Amino acid sequence: MTTTQPTPDVLRQHAEDAYADELAALAAVDDRPRPPSWHLSPWAVATYVLGGDLPDGTRITPKYLGQRRLVEVAISSLATDRALLLLGVPGTAKSWLGEHLAAAISGRSTLVVQGTAGTQEEALRYGWNYARLLAEGPSREALVAGPVMRAMETGAIARVEELTRIPSDVQDSLISILSEKTLPVPELDEEIQARPGFNLIATANNRDKGVNDLSSALRRRFNTVVLPLPDSLEQEVEIVRTRVTALGASLELPADLASLSEIQRVVTVMRELRSGVTTDQRTTIKSPSATLSTAEAISVMTNGLALAAHFGDGTVRADDVAGGLIGAVVKDPVQDRLVWQEYLETVMRNRREWSDLYRACRDLG
Repeated sequence: MTTTQPTPDVLRQHAEDAYADELAALAAVDDRPRPPSWHLSPWAVATYVLGGDLPDGTRITPKYLGQRRLVEVAISSLATDRALLLLGVPGTAKSWLGEHLAAAISGRSTLVVQGTAGTQEEALRYGWNYARLLAEGPSREALVAGPVMRAMETGAIARVEELTRIPSDVQDSLISILSEKTLPVPELDEEIQARPGFNLIATANNRDKGVNDLSSALRRRFNTVVLPLPDSLEQEVEIVRTRVTALGASLELPADLASLSEIQRVVTVMRELRSGVTTDQRTTIKSPSATLSTAEAISVMTNGLALAAHFGDGTVRADDVAGGLIGAVVKDPVQDRLVWQEYLETVMRNRREWSDLYRACRDLG
């Protein structure tokens, strides 16, 4: 079984560093056809993302727990001339999956543009070293390549996070890059042509629709894969357990998740509140404004792990997760608080096995 130890002086390693042993083990046994410039075959990339056992006994840990077919569609898209758009509500592991796909395909996941309302066209194309530009005039040495341009030059995967947060006119600068696979540099009267292996992974949230919606021309350049929330309680609990265990190890938190009961309860609360109905389908409840995604459940449990480690006996209990749970649900101090109080008194209070969590939440107001 292959294990990778975190680097002591780095809080979070890039995927290609954290799982370097697994990537090397896969490369050693991977004899299937590889698209140009890919470090692994599509089969090996899928195995890296979804997990599995290699013939030599090496255990590949799953990075994404979800439908295999969705991952296969995403990988096959990147093997074509179509870019990949990972779409879903916040917390569905879009960035996480994109990072691991880039790490497995190109061996690096760091060619990233973080989309914001202030992202300018230079971030997606190129900029200039203005000191050299003023002193020497336009030249290749004065040009500062952005992540997408560097990916084109090296035949690698570039990533654009939160594409729909980028202004529409800036988004459209990607059209010629994705369709023609070229980046004109009119100041130098030349163009950058993408090398084989170049492609782009973008992420966008469903809840951002209408903020800076993609133009039809840009949307046609992408193959869209919608990442859903986990299908079942058990699957979501396993995702949270896996991530919290890894985060606890990287943060060196001496706490114990000996029982899954707290994770199950936190995940149950979030699933019920976001679906508007209890697990037994008997009680309809109101939903808060918060997304209550798997990522937020991970945050609640990680905070509980820290409380148990530093202010408790090292075992996560109801008192350790109550504060984080309330903070995740109550984003609007008026409307969300009413929703939470109703859930607390009509659902949680009536579950005898949840009496400790009910008391802990009620005591915090």
